[in-house]
Amino acid sequence: MSDSRPRRTFAVISHPDAGKSTLTEALALHARVITEAGAVHGKGGRRATVSDWMDMEKARGISITSAALQFTYRDHVVNLVDTPGHSDFSEDTYRVLSAVDSAVMLVDAGKGLEPQTLKLFRVCALRGIPVITVINKWDRPGLSALELMDLIEQQIKLRPTPLTWPVGEAGDFRGVLDRRTGEFVKYTRTAGGATRAPERRMPASDVDAADLPVWQDAVEEHELLEADGADHDQEQFLAGRTTPVMFASALQNFGVAQLLDLLLDLAPAPHATEGVDGSVREPADDFSAFVFKVQSGMNAAHRDRLAYARVVSGTFERGMVVTHASTGRPFATKYAQAVFGRELSSIEEASPGDIIGLVNAQALRVGDTVYVGDAIEYPPVPTFAPEHFMTVTAADVGRYKQFRKGIDQLDQEGVVQVLRSDLRGDQSPVLAAVGPMQFEVVEERMENEFNSPIRLSRLDYQVARRTDADGAAALSGKRGVEVLQRSDGTHLALFVDKWRADVTARDNPDILLEALPAGGAA
Repeated sequence: MSDSRPRRTFAVISHPDAGKSTLTEALALHARVITEAGAVHGKGGRRATVSDWMDMEKARGISITSAALQFTYRDHVVNLVDTPGHSDFSEDTYRVLSAVDSAVMLVDAGKGLEPQTLKLFRVCALRGIPVITVINKWDRPGLSALELMDLIEQQIKLRPTPLTWPVGEAGDFRGVLDRRTGEFVKYTRTAGGATRAPERRMPASDVDAADLPVWQDAVEEHELLEADGADHDQEQFLAGRTTPVMFASALQNFGVAQLLDLLLDLAPAPHATEGVDGSVREPADDFSAFVFKVQSGMNAAHRDRLAYARVVSGTFERGMVVTHASTGRPFATKYAQAVFGRELSSIEEASPGDIIGLVNAQALRVGDTVYVGDAIEYPPVPTFAPEHFMTVTAADVGRYKQFRKGIDQLDQEGVVQVLRSDLRGDQSPVLAAVGPMQFEVVEERMENEFNSPIRLSRLDYQVARRTDADGAAALSGKRGVEVLQRSDGTHLALFVDKWRADVTARDNPDILLEALPAGGAA
């Protein structure tokens, strides 16, 4: 009997240090998955966050690998797909957004919309993912609430429609005005924010004298918003034209319960999905899923390889034999797992919106589809614009076999993009990354997992544009550009800077030079 409870599957997107891991913990705490929220750095005796498990993550207090946390709340099943939180990390952050139905955009009240947040938002817009905005860290000094609304409208072209409004300016957080009910939701601090913060709801008539001046300010601003038509409209939100906004302090657990309620009330449920041939799979149809991440090395005791897949339709049952769309071959799912941080537990079944971990998935790559019944293949997960490039060689030429195997596997997992050319040869391919920390992960894994230390040498390129075989031939020998081929056959023209890319495109209008998604410089 399948679990028919409604699903909500979402990711939290933010710039580093905006509080994403803290919010992840606070959400799980509020849903009572864990009893005490783990501090990201494990400070003051609090444990490390459950969604961060790699040694590098624990050392730096950042999220590098994606994790999936599942919990129940108000008779819903909530799937929170965690994303790498470092500004310079990887394509994983972008890929995760192919596996969710909505996103929570976390904005630091003191800093506004930062570069990584804007990049991630562009991916949401590209994929038509509705966005709920949380203004975080309202317990610290920051910009005014109205200023932040202006920034959102100007920078991401979404109309902000606040559902809560802060009572007290940034740094003097008394609570929020719930714009839908008119109530004052007053917060109480907890020790270190490690336990669920109590909140009291009261009508305006019960606001005490100490809070009355800031309450009245909040009411006036709420009326201004009302007069401006900045009220929530579900249709506009789902169409990607507006973003509901709420104010919170994830560290103090303020506003977290309201966010969970908001996700259940407003965020879309899993829906029909179109295949590359135009056929559509409804959630109630036969089982299908697509892989959005491949991860190795989660268990140091043995070599495992886990493919994270989002269930699109039907009920997954452990042990079922599915078809691998790209090869047409059967794939047995005997070792399917539920993933909660680094903890794996056997999963018996899963429903649309759920994330499953398929163990020993040597044949599966990012973007692959698996299905039962009528054939379906979902569109591939886009490859994003790399901005950092290095050549890689084996530090010990006697370990070339291990070097080759390791680079090929990291390429398959999507840890980096691997680019090759006849000129450079196979012994020194070029690694291309969205962020430089990807190279550190490659170094660590090549040495510890594949026993093949490497040497990296930086290249001066900053911009990649997609071209074709004709373009590759036409660009050969031109100054300030080099064309390499990715393992999926795509030709990438690398330029020293955006100016050189633009000039080359202008002077050669017949050559295909296409920008890749989410590229900051491209």
